[in-house]
Amino acid sequence: MVLRFLTGRYGCGMSIQITVRLPDALVQYVDELVARGEVPSRATAVAGALDRDRRRSAALRDAAILAAEPTDTDLESLAQFNAAVSLKDLA
Repeated sequence: MVLRFLTGRYGCGMSIQITVRLPDALVQYVDELVARGEVPSRATAVAGALDRDRRRSAALRDAAILAAEPTDTDLESLAQFNAAVSLKDLA
């Protein structure tokens, strides 16, 4: 029961510490980000960069999938219709 409690809590936001070697220039850049207050810590800067790269990779995969598919004519006609709709009521 205790193990299940700890396992459940571990998945709710705890992190695993790892050691990463970075070139001096990158460490200096990360330290500058922290000094300027743009990120609260080195770990936050590195995690943010990895998360952005993960999202970029997913977007590239999605773009490749969409490029391989034939054009969806239903969406084209919907886009043309929406482009012609007046938005005066939103002003």
